[in-house]
Amino acid sequence: MALLYAVTAAAQGSPAASLLTGNLSEATYSPVATQFKIETLPGAKAVKLRLYNEGMGGKPIKTVNLKHSPTAGGNLLWEGTVKGDLKGKFYTFDVKYGKAFKGETPGVFATAVGVNGRRGAIIDMRDTDPAGWSSDRRPAIAPKDLILYELHHRDFSIDASSGLQHKGKFLALTEPRAIAHLKRLGINAVHILPSFDYASIDETNLQVNKYNWGYDPLNYNVPEGSYSTDPYNPVARISEFKQMVQALHRAGIQVILDVVYNHTYSVAGSPFQCTMPDEYFRLNADGTYSNGSGCGNETASEHEVMRRFMVESVKYWVSEYHIDGFRFDLMGVHDIETMNTIRTALNAIDPDIYVYGEGWSAGTCAYPHDRLAMKAAVDRMPGIAAFSDDIRDALRGPFSDDTKPAFLAGIKGHEQSIMFGIVGGVSHPQVNIGKVNYSDHFWCNEPTQLISYVSCHDDMCLVDRLKASIPGIGIDELIRLDLLAQTAVFTSQGVPFMLSGEEMLRDKKGVHNSFESPDSINHLDWTNLEKYPQVMAYYSELINIRKQHPAFHMGSAELVRRNLEFLPAGDCVVAFHIKSGLRAQGVNESWGDIYVVLNANKQATTITVPEGDYTVVARNIAACEQGLATISGSTVTVPAQSALIFHN
Repeated sequence: MALLYAVTAAAQGSPAASLLTGNLSEATYSPVATQFKIETLPGAKAVKLRLYNEGMGGKPIKTVNLKHSPTAGGNLLWEGTVKGDLKGKFYTFDVKYGKAFKGETPGVFATAVGVNGRRGAIIDMRDTDPAGWSSDRRPAIAPKDLILYELHHRDFSIDASSGLQHKGKFLALTEPRAIAHLKRLGINAVHILPSFDYASIDETNLQVNKYNWGYDPLNYNVPEGSYSTDPYNPVARISEFKQMVQALHRAGIQVILDVVYNHTYSVAGSPFQCTMPDEYFRLNADGTYSNGSGCGNETASEHEVMRRFMVESVKYWVSEYHIDGFRFDLMGVHDIETMNTIRTALNAIDPDIYVYGEGWSAGTCAYPHDRLAMKAAVDRMPGIAAFSDDIRDALRGPFSDDTKPAFLAGIKGHEQSIMFGIVGGVSHPQVNIGKVNYSDHFWCNEPTQLISYVSCHDDMCLVDRLKASIPGIGIDELIRLDLLAQTAVFTSQGVPFMLSGEEMLRDKKGVHNSFESPDSINHLDWTNLEKYPQVMAYYSELINIRKQHPAFHMGSAELVRRNLEFLPAGDCVVAFHIKSGLRAQGVNESWGDIYVVLNANKQATTITVPEGDYTVVARNIAACEQGLATISGSTVTVPAQSALIFHN
């Protein structure tokens, strides 16, 4: 029997069982019959199941009144079986509380839907598997070795200059040109912006250039239809998503899914609200909806129904779609216990499934702050990482003011914050936590808990930020500072993260929050690879240096403290030394002493080092793991606004 998901005890006929005790799938298909089940609050009076021929429009071809039994937890479990082969049909549930039905919904855990996601689809999930799917395996990459590349499906492929056929679609990432670019760059994990079914795009009218990042969830466990070649076909979006994952895996690239469990597109009409009113959401003391997400509502991860939903959802994406990791949007809205529960559940599958998130909320949550999964609480969440706005803003300036510069503009006072990022946020005797911009303690137990970055989707990209904060900057200076910033990111002990297109010197015409700007703002201009070849060459070689030399990603706080030391340096300079002898400590490093100097001054600076002969692997706007030049002596000169990396 082909299943939408694993059959639970409830689906096997135990009326006292609750969906909360197992997976949450509400439709189980076989060619003989399809079983439906949905859990409601005790106050539900009736549940109608409606079957349709179409995913949108048309009248029901059958209506079934589901029967209920009490669950062990006190809720009601409503069930019904419809005989016959229903493959290709669509369904909704409609739950009645009091005198009114709440409205048709595909259920909270729909795994296939019709166009625009308002009806569930009855399919055989095995029909969605591409050839060879059963042998697909996630690339074996430990968290310390990850190099993350954040990508939006439309941004990456929509422009004619991309040369990609499937513009704005999942399948673009299966094309040889796309794969070749990612492999040349050297990243080993693609972080895809929300790719589940979201609400703001009308999938019936895709010729309209309506753009959105996708942070407005509708159905959390189904791929987004607008990224498929046929949103009317429930099988197409699932199969094409899997083809994308398979192609990236074959290239040795992991797939990280951006998940947005912290809020829904709206409260009214959401599957959560239509099924268990207010049970999935946090309420203020006055009964209004808390808005820690900044989007009008926030979910209540501490409630059993929401916690179980999140756990089962990530497990489902791993089992059905072979997802390799998760980035939690506004992780600070969720409670610490839930995040640790998710980590435990994923550890049982594969401890290397990477989990990270934004360690903040967008507003005040109706839940005790000290129990939320904020950045400051990462040390209470083993195996979970958070973005470091400390190193980000120390490099380029604060998120709150696009025009205010920092280290890259030659503004002193940001060195300790960059050093905090360089060590991966772990305690280090040379980092003065009192001088770190945003953190009052070392919040990482291990360096893999810190995401090091300088730009991402929801902010100015690096080029725009440099232009906004350094008036009159020319292209030569812009390139120097761009590469200097990324050298800090990719030589840090945290997990490095970059926004797609930065290797192309991407800009977004100065738009800070481009979530619904058109393609003309968000697209990547692939012709920049020819205009500025030195940028791609530097990024690629810098990433190669990191990959080839585990000294830059030791993965252990103790190893970092023991082997990384900072050198005396002046204002707007950060210099550090990674000591030789790592091989004897279990780190397979082929170089001896390694030195990195980041000089943001508009003049050259000199650093004292032990007398010796050294090989330079990065200088000015060039990098080469095999070496660019050799230098000798006890001092080195670092050109203005650039990085120098050398070793003996």
